Amino acid sequence: EPAAPSPSAPVAFYAPHQKIYPKAARGRFRRIKSALMVGLLALFMLLPWLRWDRGAGLPNQAILFDLDSQRFYLFALELWPQHIYYLTGAMILAAVGLFLATALAGRVWCGYTCPQTVWTDLYVKVEEWIEGDRGARIRLDKGPRDAGWLAKKTAKHAVWLLIALATGASALFYFVDAPGYVADLLRFQPGPVATGWILFMTACTYAMAGFMREQMCVYVCPWPRIQAALLDDESLTVTYQDWRGDGRAPLRKEQSWAERSAEGLGDCIDCKACVQVCPTGIDIRDGLQMDCISCGLCIDACDDVMGRIGRPGGLIRYDTQSAQEAKAVARKPAPYRLVRPRTIIYSLVMLVVGGMMTIGVLLEPTVDVSVLRDRAPLYVTLSDGAIQNSYTVKISNMTRAPQGYRLTVSGPSGATVTAAGGAAAGAAPVLGAEPDTVQTHRVHVRAPAGAAVAGSTPLTLTLTRLSDGVVHQAETVFLAP
Repeated sequence: EPAAPSPSAPVAFYAPHQKIYPKAARGRFRRIKSALMVGLLALFMLLPWLRWDRGAGLPNQAILFDLDSQRFYLFALELWPQHIYYLTGAMILAAVGLFLATALAGRVWCGYTCPQTVWTDLYVKVEEWIEGDRGARIRLDKGPRDAGWLAKKTAKHAVWLLIALATGASALFYFVDAPGYVADLLRFQPGPVATGWILFMTACTYAMAGFMREQMCVYVCPWPRIQAALLDDESLTVTYQDWRGDGRAPLRKEQSWAERSAEGLGDCIDCKACVQVCPTGIDIRDGLQMDCISCGLCIDACDDVMGRIGRPGGLIRYDTQSAQEAKAVARKPAPYRLVRPRTIIYSLVMLVVGGMMTIGVLLEPTVDVSVLRDRAPLYVTLSDGAIQNSYTVKISNMTRAPQGYRLTVSGPSGATVTAAGGAAAGAAPVLGAEPDTVQTHRVHVRAPAGAAVAGSTPLTLTLTRLSDGVVHQAETVFLAP
């Protein structure tokens, strides 16, 4: 009988974190990951420096979230706060696109293009360059804390911090004019808000890519828990061909494959190369796991070993569950079904949302009108018995020229409209709007004494642009006793 634990001994509810030392892999999937890493990092760093001529007085940065003027510039597209529905559409497209990618090829987004993966890859490359490959890094961490250890650790963290600082500055450049802000940095005049943002992004990059790494993918990111609902038997995932590889045993010297097969042994020689290259430290031979990010590095490692021992590659490969089951029985490959109900649904949703956004951009209005009725008081009874309601009209002029709008109303019988400080009652007022601004006007609508109005009556305010006769309407209500 094992001894009962002492009542005073603390009980550990969680296993301590084991640091992962991924080994450098070589192969086609490693080349794809490296190419995407370089391309995506270059895209992130260089996009704020692209120029786009929008005319005099406007920013010439191709992509700019201008918080001061409340504009989002995306090449030829200019979005105002009223265009928040474009952000909604973009988020729907991103989410459904992620669903589609997962249904087709598992966590392929996580393995190749997720920012956490891209920056972690870069940090691991720096670590390999300064400290050496897996074995050298393990020996360094377990060895004495001498001058060599200090020099390598200092150099590594210095490069990590420089990368993190460049990331923080590049993230800020999407919100400010990049060349102008670099000049401010060189003059040591960055400003407190910008400095805080850079330091925040620097700290996040340094911590998540340098230290948390796979813990972000396994514990923080919700996607591993969601992907199980999006995968099916036809989804491509990184799989170990157990029907071919089991039983596992090291390859003895001078042992022929015929002898090995007669002993009931498979192609897997239990070298653990697939485990050593895995960035999350799992053993793919145990089956599909939540921690797997479908990066394919274990495929490269296994194919390299298979080539060196004279066996065909593909012991670990991208495959579907249905194909695995078919191969285990008939030893024949099964076709991959790209088109199936869920992929069709996801594609149609993306097509519809993308089409609606495209139509919205092509038919984007150059003016937006909003009307807010006064609530205190709800209405005013004038000395002649007329009922007056007051409204605030906001005109967002999204053009580069001043505009005028003639205002008329319809609803209560005989109603007239006047603008505060404008023309006398009876004449349709003209509301002006300066270019690229939101102009606010206060207007009064009066129903004459004896008009058939009571309670709440629908009211339509119509603004006709003087330059071209384009009509814009806003619906509200007229209140009376």
